[in-house]
Amino acid sequence: MDFPPYLATMPMHAITEIHGEPGLLERFRLEIRTFDSDARARLTAALDLAAELHRDDRRVREPYLNHLLRVAIRMMHHYQVRDLDVIVAGLLHDAVEDHPAELAALTEGHPVEPAGRAGDHPAGPEVAAGDRTAAALAVLAARFGPRVARLVAAVTNPAYDPGRDRHAQYREHVAASLDREPWARVIKVSDFTDNGVGVIHAVGPKVFSSAAKYRPLVPVFRELIARPDTPLAPAVKAHIFSQLDLAEERFSAILDHPVSAT
Repeated sequence: MDFPPYLATMPMHAITEIHGEPGLLERFRLEIRTFDSDARARLTAALDLAAELHRDDRRVREPYLNHLLRVAIRMMHHYQVRDLDVIVAGLLHDAVEDHPAELAALTEGHPVEPAGRAGDHPAGPEVAAGDRTAAALAVLAARFGPRVARLVAAVTNPAYDPGRDRHAQYREHVAASLDREPWARVIKVSDFTDNGVGVIHAVGPKVFSSAAKYRPLVPVFRELIARPDTPLAPAVKAHIFSQLDLAEERFSAILDHPVSAT
């Protein structure tokens, strides 16, 4: 497939709409070309694992891999991240949450079997969710190092109490886990930007449910990114704050000023 020479400067959702997954894959290759061969091999291995684990997953109108690619590309291009562990963890940030059983099976050298997301996987009652998560994180630690596993763990949602509001528990988890892991904040804010600023690319009820879920996180991320120990340059932080402002504008348009049907 031929891509325009300006692919490296196109907004990522424009690449998604015009060129789809092949365009995002090419953009990823353009972003990593400045790394040495060993680094490129490690990043490609992480991408290959993410693609295999999420190969049957969809995100509304697109393959789930598109989201993971945008998260990683955003960190490299807009956040100026050159830390390989952080980029690898960005590519794999949903792997443990969505496919713990498939990842855990890799400890015995088994191939990744097709499956739904974690909540739908028929892992059997003998394997507790916490055990699957621990085993999946152990696989990531063995393949990509303990720091990658720690970063992925920090952005992996825990099992929620069914008796409490899920969105409230999600916000509590984000605030607590990111408090301890400055680099995990970078991964999570890229994820949030894709979900929050990108909410206008969703369709149907997900537009409203996503806006309601993510809107209360805007001040949480603003405070976390502003912290002195968040390892980003001032200009990058300013860019992220502008994206948070844009997300809030879009949430307000969706939730505060809905257009009534005529």
